[in-house]
Amino acid sequence: MSQPPPTPLPPAPPIRRYVCRRAPFPPAELDGRLDKAFWAGAVWTDDFVDIEGELRPRPRWRTRVKMLWDDSCFYFGCEMEEPHLWATLTERESVIFHDNDFEIFLNPTCDRLNYYEFEMNALNTVWDLFLARPYRDGGQADNGWDIGGLRTAVHLDGTLNDPSDVDRGWSVEVAIPFAAFDRHSDGARPPRPGEVWKVNFSRVEWDLRVEDGRYVKIPGRPEHNWVWSPMGLVDMHLPERWGEVEFGGK
Repeated sequence: MSQPPPTPLPPAPPIRRYVCRRAPFPPAELDGRLDKAFWAGAVWTDDFVDIEGELRPRPRWRTRVKMLWDDSCFYFGCEMEEPHLWATLTERESVIFHDNDFEIFLNPTCDRLNYYEFEMNALNTVWDLFLARPYRDGGQADNGWDIGGLRTAVHLDGTLNDPSDVDRGWSVEVAIPFAAFDRHSDGARPPRPGEVWKVNFSRVEWDLRVEDGRYVKIPGRPEHNWVWSPMGLVDMHLPERWGEVEFGGK
């Protein structure tokens, strides 16, 4: 018996683009703050939208990212408005999107193959994984891949897991050495000026309520998926629909 044809995908939304500037100097330390000299020359991305794009309402809280690079690392800074800072997971390689989180997706060769995923929550707990191909194509996540030399930091503008007040948000810094991207065919190396990678970012946000003085998820409500470059459907694992980042020269 022949297999039914795969369900056709909805049309792809327009792909967002970003020119990533060179870092002015190596950052001495990461503290999660984006108001320091290191980030001053980096431009913000467009604000995040719903993963389905114009089919869904705009996110109720702002999310945006800055990027920089040098010969050693790819740097990311994300700023997220959030009135209810909440996180529970503390063990590396936990399924971080079960909390509110920030996620990075990278496909250096722009061919849908051999791509990387990174997630972190407001406790600075991380999950990094590699996929040789998308799940739709039979891909399996390799949780054994770790980002060697990874540096991350979180800054909280408010109080974590405290429903008694209203918070302002959180920001993160991530530094990923290019040497960590060792699974794709072009090898682990810094990009060349003018080179383009497929990149996207996601923010998972859950609806919460307060019970017995603590935050809990509202039962039966799915998560919100807010992204930089919209996908047109609820599936981040379509690298051909990710945004495009060009690495600028000096």
